[in-house]
Amino acid sequence: MARIVSLGSALQDIYFIDRDDLVSTAIGKEAIFGKILVGSKVDIDKISYEVGGGGINSAITFSRHGHEVVLMSNIAKDSAGSAITKKLNQESIDDSYINVLERKTTGTSVILLNEKNGERTILTYRGASEQFGNFSEKDLDLINPDWLYITTLRGDLETLKRFLKKAKEQNIKVMLNPGVKELENVKELTKLFEYIDVLNVNKNEAMQIVPGVTLLELVYRLNNYINTVIVTDGTMGGIATDSTETYRFGIYEDLKVKDATGAGDAFGSGFLAHLASGKSFKNSLIFASANSTSVITKIGANKGILTGSEKLHPMPIQKV
Repeated sequence: MARIVSLGSALQDIYFIDRDDLVSTAIGKEAIFGKILVGSKVDIDKISYEVGGGGINSAITFSRHGHEVVLMSNIAKDSAGSAITKKLNQESIDDSYINVLERKTTGTSVILLNEKNGERTILTYRGASEQFGNFSEKDLDLINPDWLYITTLRGDLETLKRFLKKAKEQNIKVMLNPGVKELENVKELTKLFEYIDVLNVNKNEAMQIVPGVTLLELVYRLNNYINTVIVTDGTMGGIATDSTETYRFGIYEDLKVKDATGAGDAFGSGFLAHLASGKSFKNSLIFASANSTSVITKIGANKGILTGSEKLHPMPIQKV
């Protein structure tokens, strides 16, 4: 098994779940939860308190897979922070590099979820997870991981650069799943690609980085910068290459979506969890798809995360 550092956000997720009031109304190509009126009082069917965030979701996948996991994230000294710490202990995740910030509130997401069809709207207060500049890349010397897995750092490319350079010095492999804020500065982000071993993005994100329309051309153009590239396209599956093999893959299984929150984290971290266990590139893609599919069948960003010991059935995947 490997030693993996997950660097990213830690949030409390509060679900408001309803079947009748959270009904979408189309407005052109967009939609809103149209039955909620300003000034009204709406009775919700259920409420559920969970924990999430890219850092936590990924760390849980790695830990359930049997890897030794360290989470680097920010929380505050409040009830939400306590819930996160409790979850990390339950999942056997090392929380000794969690920063508890003074005069801050732990990041919180309120998720409005339609129980009938899984449609959702997420209201997020980043709080302590708004910034990551307080982390020191020198901690990697003490942790000595095999892999560094990074989700969004809210556009803090300076901190990202510090960690990537240190990882390069220490021969630590890096997988990056950038977020919206990182992609707002694509020119600076691409300068950091030389330090990255695996890049995981969706089609729209890939199109912001390199020119191209089809998944294949996007993957190959990104492959000019990074050895291993995965570009996903929702229910259309995706294409991935490790510079030796290239695969086009579909979805693992067509199941009803209960909650899509955390599906992207489950895919990216699922891929690395399997790869770091010595599995093949192809099998790692299959597990990533299975992990993501399992997550969307349960309410909560990490309740459905697999362990890697499950017997997986065949899925649409072919060598390009």
